[in-house]
Amino acid sequence: MKKILVVDDDKTLRAFIARYLENQGYTVQDASSGIEALQLFEQAPPDLVVSDVIMPEMDGLEFCRRLRATRLGQLVPFIFLSGKGELEDRIQGHSMGADDYVAKPFEPRELVAKIEAQLERSRRIHCEIVRLMQQLSPLAPTGSSNEAETLNSSPAPAASSVSAVTPKALPLTPAEARVFWEVIQGLTNKQISDRLFISPRTVQSHLSNILTKLELENRSQLVRFAYERGYQPPAEA
Repeated sequence: MKKILVVDDDKTLRAFIARYLENQGYTVQDASSGIEALQLFEQAPPDLVVSDVIMPEMDGLEFCRRLRATRLGQLVPFIFLSGKGELEDRIQGHSMGADDYVAKPFEPRELVAKIEAQLERSRRIHCEIVRLMQQLSPLAPTGSSNEAETLNSSPAPAASSVSAVTPKALPLTPAEARVFWEVIQGLTNKQISDRLFISPRTVQSHLSNILTKLELENRSQLVRFAYERGYQPPAEA
């Protein structure tokens, strides 16, 4: 289940957006200012941010700028939601790193459509990262220069000989392990739930346990962890 962070100083509008998104199957966190939103983001990074522009303490533009300056906030999809709909305002929002812009008053279905489009784009990027890391995985265990030279001068090794080092056993339950192998292939919670015949909420619960046990913060770190240590999905996956 994807988590959305909604940031707006209008309590009534914030509650409306949260309720609407929850009815669409999302988990929602909310904040009344950029400062509060940054704190929430550091505690539990969401999958996407929807933020107002004009807010007290720290406005949305500064919030977006600071978020993009952090490692975890560089790639998270960011949508501005504001009454400032003029061209220059939209340009300024995009220049701060926003991915999209919705002007108030807005149609909730349009906001959901933009959220889904950004999440799908993020999923494609994640899958491409996974693909690239799979290609680089032969170098992950040692990273020596001799191996790099061999890779550049020789054909790629066969899939059966990709990893010369046996990965350590994972401290996961069988159910968590099944989710682990699906996540590192770049699948969404919904896709995993369909493949494993469990609910998206159960998938998210297992994923949270996995991240806690491996001392990681998010899916991207989990993917990097897996391929740097030679954990590769079973051939039939």
